[in-house]
Amino acid sequence: MKLITKISIGLATSSFLIFVGCSTAQPTISEESLGLRKVDLYSEDKVTPDETKYSKAAPSTSKTIARAFQDAPPMIPHDVEGMLPITVNNNQCISCHTPGVAESFGTLPYPKSHMINFRPDTSLTKNGDIVKNGKIVENTSSEKLEYVTINEMHQLSNSRFNCSQCHAPQSEMKEIVGNTFTPDYTSEDGSKKSSWTGTSLTEGLDTLME
Repeated sequence: MKLITKISIGLATSSFLIFVGCSTAQPTISEESLGLRKVDLYSEDKVTPDETKYSKAAPSTSKTIARAFQDAPPMIPHDVEGMLPITVNNNQCISCHTPGVAESFGTLPYPKSHMINFRPDTSLTKNGDIVKNGKIVENTSSEKLEYVTINEMHQLSNSRFNCSQCHAPQSEMKEIVGNTFTPDYTSEDGSKKSSWTGTSLTEGLDTLME
């Protein structure tokens, strides 16, 4: 009799634990909710990307796009058909955005920061040592930025030549992901103009090269 009672209690306890375990289980996550596809992972034929619509406005006739945040690289608001990719022998951007020329076209000239080379002269010795500005270094990084140079130029720096590395056309399409971000510009005209001018470019750096 005692054996039967123990078995009954054991079965009752097991049933209770199973019931509690099922009631506290995490909800199932569907494949359709895992990404932007909104379909399961096996239905490739049902995935239809939104049409990409880039601006067809001719250069100097388009409307400037507000910067996403203070000092963000401005987006390209005009048609770039035939302008990309940029190569070492073909950069049509600078024909309209070079200071002194841009004003006549009504375009935005590239800033002074694009005419400064911050890269140190770097080479390797025969022994494989790293040399920066004539000094052998063990580590290429430095918290004090002691290897940064400020070589001011009168033309576009080679390190800034590939414009499309930071600037890109903006597609006009429906918003796939909700965005509630509101930029807080640190300057009054921050949505249209960079604050990287004058001493703000070289503040804290004392490695000016003549």
